[in-house]
Amino acid sequence: MQGVLTGFAVIAVVIAVGYVLGLRGHLGPQGREVLTKLAFHVASPALLFTTLATADLSVVFSSRLLVTALSTAAVAGVFVAVGVVRGWGVGRTTIGALCSGYVNSGNLGIPIAVYVLGDAALVAPVLLFQLVLVTPVAVTLLDLSGGGGRGPLWRMLLTPLRNPIALGSLAGVAVAASGLRIPDAVMDPVTLIGNMSVPAVLLAFGISLCGSTMPMRGVERRPVLLAVALKTVGQPAVAWALASGVFGLRGAQLLDVVVTSALPAAQNLYTYASTYGVGERLARDAILVSTVVSVPVLVGVAAVLG
Repeated sequence: MQGVLTGFAVIAVVIAVGYVLGLRGHLGPQGREVLTKLAFHVASPALLFTTLATADLSVVFSSRLLVTALSTAAVAGVFVAVGVVRGWGVGRTTIGALCSGYVNSGNLGIPIAVYVLGDAALVAPVLLFQLVLVTPVAVTLLDLSGGGGRGPLWRMLLTPLRNPIALGSLAGVAVAASGLRIPDAVMDPVTLIGNMSVPAVLLAFGISLCGSTMPMRGVERRPVLLAVALKTVGQPAVAWALASGVFGLRGAQLLDVVVTSALPAAQNLYTYASTYGVGERLARDAILVSTVVSVPVLVGVAAVLG
């Protein structure tokens, strides 16, 4: 239980600092935009590169990854289907699908993995899956839906290679696969820059809450409700069914996959929404509400399966 509460407390404090900064206007009217651009174009690519460059890629072939991939695809698919029927648009539906299945595996998943599961490496499969596959695909869709796909076919096919998030992820995987060891003189400054990513994202999110209306109101109410329900209830339920019924996982392994699936939507999704100017209210509200709702869910999962 302590791990769940500790992870949420860390996030809450940094978001609260961002809220105060926005309330007092210390960073000026462009503070949130600057932090968002810093995270998206510089800090997050650096963080993804350093994380993946030293990762053990053998986790890609684990049954835990299959559970994560299938549960993510299931809940994202439900949101996409509803989005198509309701006519929510490609960009908005992409953000909603991400909020339905893209878990906070970094700044919340790691401390929870340490305190609840006993090993930070246990969050690696979902982290790698999201960084290597989900993120490049999602930002490519956002690029194309925002007009980035207008032009010749070759330009559309090269869209992932023009995105800093995708580039950071792919470069890190390439280094890990090659076994190359990058000198500390090169890696250390990149690591230092990457360390700005999580604080920048959380501070920008906190600033966005300043002066905002209550969540789950207005035109985004239904998409937010759907995304939160899929994220906090749907994904862990699907993960439990797959892990226990299909892959035969028991004990600690079952607890691992269900806990990681029950994590709330990641804060960096708001960065993507803000950068592309689509679904910002949807991302902000879904992240906020899923984070609050996931607290009792995670405590319940740890109590039942722990």
